[in-house]
Amino acid sequence: MSVALKQTAGLQPPVIISIEEIRRCFPALARTHNSYPVAYFDGPGGTQVPRTVVEAMNDYLYHHNANTHWAYPTSEETDAIIDSARSVLADFLNAGPSEIVFGANMTTLTFHLARALGRSYDRNDEILVTELEHHANIAPWRALEKERGLKVRMAKMIPETGELDWDDFSRQLTGRTKLVAIGAASNALGTINHVRRAAKMAHSLGAQIFVDAVHYAPHRLIDVRDWDCDFLACSAYKFYGPHIGILYGRHDLLNSLDFPKLLPAPDSAPERAETGTQNHEGIAGAAAAVDFLASLAPGATRRERLRAAFEQLHERGDALVTRLWNGLREIERVRLYGPPPGATRTPTIAFTVNGLPSIDVAKKLAEHGTFLSHGDFYAMTVVERLGETPHGLVRAGCACYTTSQEVDRLLAGVGAL
Repeated sequence: MSVALKQTAGLQPPVIISIEEIRRCFPALARTHNSYPVAYFDGPGGTQVPRTVVEAMNDYLYHHNANTHWAYPTSEETDAIIDSARSVLADFLNAGPSEIVFGANMTTLTFHLARALGRSYDRNDEILVTELEHHANIAPWRALEKERGLKVRMAKMIPETGELDWDDFSRQLTGRTKLVAIGAASNALGTINHVRRAAKMAHSLGAQIFVDAVHYAPHRLIDVRDWDCDFLACSAYKFYGPHIGILYGRHDLLNSLDFPKLLPAPDSAPERAETGTQNHEGIAGAAAAVDFLASLAPGATRRERLRAAFEQLHERGDALVTRLWNGLREIERVRLYGPPPGATRTPTIAFTVNGLPSIDVAKKLAEHGTFLSHGDFYAMTVVERLGETPHGLVRAGCACYTTSQEVDRLLAGVGAL
């Protein structure tokens, strides 16, 4: 069942469906804890899932479950569902279906890609990462440093603003750089990086660019063509889907890279980049998550509907993050990190409360039904640079189902600590 659309005659842009209608799509929002309705601010670690996504996964498992490429109906149906999902995810990223690779998660796919790329690297080569990265976009390249003897350079962040130091980025980029690995958005601070700028700088020196778009994907519409990136990875469970990863690779690169694979496995893109039997129900669910987002606004094509939905979800997210930031700033014991409202950012805020361990803050807030994450979020370098290693950060993220009333509940909870 698709989400009903609302459109006001003559109004531009098209009207996205109401927050009340969006919330009705998520059974998890009916949960209570200690008699309080649960407010989920843990979206940066994984969003809740709409009913249509689970229905798509159930339908696959109940009626089509089979392995691929065999000459009987359920296998052929599985092939068709996977092919359809590649087309849906291609629309999501503005890519081609043959450029969409599925895998366990972004981390696993990035290690897999790193192994393939590393087979052509030598000791004189360099990879450039940044201090803003989730370690899934650091560890795979550090592994190559150990295995291949190449050098991993790291461009600095500016702790005061939570933004990338582009001057240092430029200094670290050299003629020996083979790959730039950059996050489109910081999962810890909400900082959005200028990916197109990084790609242009990388390509000018003959380097390729890999983009970690995991935290970006729920908040802004990705466009791999506009960014001119060579590779990009994201995870569906961050944009209302199941636990499965997606890797985009330029078709020519997917066909030419020396991916570790079994000899009898398909040798053409994109399947040559996939190992073993895939999570077919997860693939169906990932496609359903994209279609859920596309159902939030009208348009002639899926890509147009996605664009309209993301534009207005971004406006809502901006309003929520402004309300949250300004409210937290008024609480004396709170220290905020990252770009302020008005900067290019996602609706995700990191903060500390009076030097308290972040886990203690999260536990106290959870008692009243406010769920958010704490620690380093695998962005260990960010937390180290901010000097918050002992206790970590508290992180609150707004999703498509977050309301201003929930933001006010969070502010009241922090104020009472």
